[in-house]
Amino acid sequence: MKKAIPSLFAVVLALTVAGCSESKTPANNASSEAAARAKVAENPSVNAATGNAAVNAANASAANTTAGNAVGANSAVATHSAEAAAPAGTKTVTLANGASVTWIQDNEGKKLMPRELFSDASDSLYASLNMPAGIPASVSTFLVKVDGKLILFDAGLGAWGGQLAKRLDALNVNPDSVGLVYLTHFHADHIAGLVKNGTAGKMEKVFKNAAVYAGKVEYDAWMNKIPKNDLQKNIMTLYKDSLHLFAFGDSLPHGVLAMDAVGHTPGHTAFQISNLLVIGDLMHGYALQKNHPEINSNYDMDKAKSAESRKRIMQYARDNKLLMAGMHLPPPGFAE
Repeated sequence: MKKAIPSLFAVVLALTVAGCSESKTPANNASSEAAARAKVAENPSVNAATGNAAVNAANASAANTTAGNAVGANSAVATHSAEAAAPAGTKTVTLANGASVTWIQDNEGKKLMPRELFSDASDSLYASLNMPAGIPASVSTFLVKVDGKLILFDAGLGAWGGQLAKRLDALNVNPDSVGLVYLTHFHADHIAGLVKNGTAGKMEKVFKNAAVYAGKVEYDAWMNKIPKNDLQKNIMTLYKDSLHLFAFGDSLPHGVLAMDAVGHTPGHTAFQISNLLVIGDLMHGYALQKNHPEINSNYDMDKAKSAESRKRIMQYARDNKLLMAGMHLPPPGFAE
């Protein structure tokens, strides 16, 4: 659902999201209508030249999720958690260290990633999935409670259909109580939820008391090299007094390890805490990529590095019996 935004805020964010979407253009340059749909399947975008907005937060008209894909994700959750009833669009899992992680579905309704997003896949391979309408997916964030603190991994879509605020309210979590936000990367569907419309149409923090952790490689790339980066610059400026930059391999507060997962973006990061591995956008089409990690999505900025990261991290998760939490895995966002 598209939200109404006061005019000044709408203009500022429309222009910045237009810039962000250009950086997320699929690596192949297909110009068909189908490829255009694939371009917006993950990331809201606004065409500043024509003023036409294209918001894709819900995929409400998507076909039903296939049973085979759902079983893979749900079985992983079942082996890791004894769960209580949860609000819609959430699922809480208990980790080995006694912490808890809650999956939060940020998109509204069902979401499918279209076939055109995976141009690396042959027609025969894609057909073998029996998912002609698209691959089940989500836009997700994850909330970890550890040592009496709340850590949010990514912040979702924000003003472009994001459900994070509603889900937090249903979980009885005040955004002011979130102490840390760890960012896997800077695409709009991962950082737009950090901000909201404030007085006089100005951008304001959603997480006023949170320290924000971002990879230095990712930060430097978006601030200095990647074009159309107004959204990223505006948000980082807003949070500059609480921003902390890390390097791959750093041990972050509350036992979180930052891991190199580059390829999707220059500084794409995975995070490990206990037996949980937050993989960000390592996989956009779980049903396809779980058995074919060599297949990229067209959103991956460096396909060779993305495939290498996917193979390495998936093997690491298997070797260490980790539960993966992915921002575009199908509901409920977990897989082994």
